[in-house]
Amino acid sequence: MSKKMKIGMMVTGHFTIPPPQGIIYAPMFIAGAVAEGLTKKGHEIYFFAPQGSELRVTKMISGNLEPLHGFSGKKDLKIISSPQVGGGEKCKIFNLWDQYLISLIYQEAIKQKLDIIHIHPADRALPFGLAFKKIPIVYTLHDPVYHWRKEIFQLFQSKNQYFVSISNAQRKPAPNLNWIATIYNGLDLKLFPFSAQPKNQCLFLGRLLPTKGVAEAVVAARKAKQPLIIAGTPNTGDYWERKIKPFLSKNIRYIGNVPYEKTYQYYGQAKVLLCPIQWEEPFGLTFIEAMACGTPVIAFDRGSASEVIKDGKTGFVIKTIEEMIKAIKKVDQIKRKECRSWVEKKFSYQRMIDDYERIFLRILKK
Repeated sequence: MSKKMKIGMMVTGHFTIPPPQGIIYAPMFIAGAVAEGLTKKGHEIYFFAPQGSELRVTKMISGNLEPLHGFSGKKDLKIISSPQVGGGEKCKIFNLWDQYLISLIYQEAIKQKLDIIHIHPADRALPFGLAFKKIPIVYTLHDPVYHWRKEIFQLFQSKNQYFVSISNAQRKPAPNLNWIATIYNGLDLKLFPFSAQPKNQCLFLGRLLPTKGVAEAVVAARKAKQPLIIAGTPNTGDYWERKIKPFLSKNIRYIGNVPYEKTYQYYGQAKVLLCPIQWEEPFGLTFIEAMACGTPVIAFDRGSASEVIKDGKTGFVIKTIEEMIKAIKKVDQIKRKECRSWVEKKFSYQRMIDDYERIFLRILKK
């Protein structure tokens, strides 16, 4: 085996890891998979998370930190539900909870002589990296690199701090950051079995937000005269009331929120997943979840879509609603087995774990 590494990892102090039921937070699934996968490969992983967290790693470290948000039937901590705590105070608490765990990482780095540190909330950890320049730190960025983030990240540039992007498109606003690799998010393929025979229905699955394009999916399905299932977090705001609710019918059905562990059923039953995204999607886990089940994806050409979807082979990457309508009508040309094979090749947990191991070792060789 290659060099055995000691690695410190953390995502957030808000939730336990795995997250409580009903919480879908991609960085926690990704970090947990990488931590357990590298442990299986013989590396020592010290994972920092609130009390109640459980991963198959070398050591879980909480520093007696309780999660801010409830788990296993428990309520949120009183510190964030106090009437004296408004939005600004909550942001400060969230920051400090994460920074407490980050401070523990650096204490452990000195005590255990960690080889490398892997952190997901880069915004809250960069200042620490400047103070510990002998330790290489890798940050996986999960959000778009907006202009404000680019400017602030550049303030903290140092040779020991490296960034991992989850798509090449994510890098475009800030090409001069100290990027070390693009590593696509992986998927536990056992949770998303292949489905060869879908029903005659389209699917929208995700947060019911303007950025996700659910209203555009409704327009496209109606004009294509195709049934559409909408699944996602309930929404009672103005966007829902004006753009979606008036068009619900026998053909356009809203089925509510679907537990993550049951989403595969809806992917598998759909002949296509509609993703008319209205923002620069850094990755798009729903893309690979659907394709793993054999379901093609039609997405607007924003962010990572053209990297994650193989245009014409596992779906279609388009620019307008009119193009989406045409794509829906020819989606039967896509071979569902090819969708599954594409994910097995490019987006498995094992591929992701191997990629992280490779870049950690490359950094240490420097």
